[in-house]
Amino acid sequence: MSPVAGEDRGIALARAARAGNTLAMHDLLDHLTPYIARICVPIALADGPDATQEALVAVFRALRGLREPEALYGWVRAIAVREAVRVARRAARAVPAELADVPERGDPQLAADIGDVLARLSPGHRAVLLRDVEGLDEEAAAAVLDVPAGTAKSRLHRARSSFRKAWFS
Repeated sequence: MSPVAGEDRGIALARAARAGNTLAMHDLLDHLTPYIARICVPIALADGPDATQEALVAVFRALRGLREPEALYGWVRAIAVREAVRVARRAARAVPAELADVPERGDPQLAADIGDVLARLSPGHRAVLLRDVEGLDEEAAAAVLDVPAGTAKSRLHRARSSFRKAWFS
């Protein structure tokens, strides 16, 4: 199935679920689970499955309030980012590890370089880096993070700088 066909299916399911079709709601949540997990796991790390579940519950509860089903994926992405950051903070991961603790180059533990560096960033920095992963522009990233565009831009700069510093140390 092409990505466009998958999105069309999600939108159709969202419309039916909003109209009260419980089977469509079940199918919609099944359809959205991998998408939400791809967003939550890099932000919430080990608590990614919990964040995914929390995001699915939030989608379930708020779906009737979605005015434009065509905006489903952006709306779900915003919910997923918010829930992933909330779960990560709740798990006391909000304080990043000292970047000096990143393993030295050549260390055999660097098989998981990127995951290790990301784990050392705050959930907020991991969330804003989603802009790069998802290919969002600054305005879309700001909307997902529910902050002004300038704030999203400055957070992205700090997150990239922290990542680079950790990566090259």
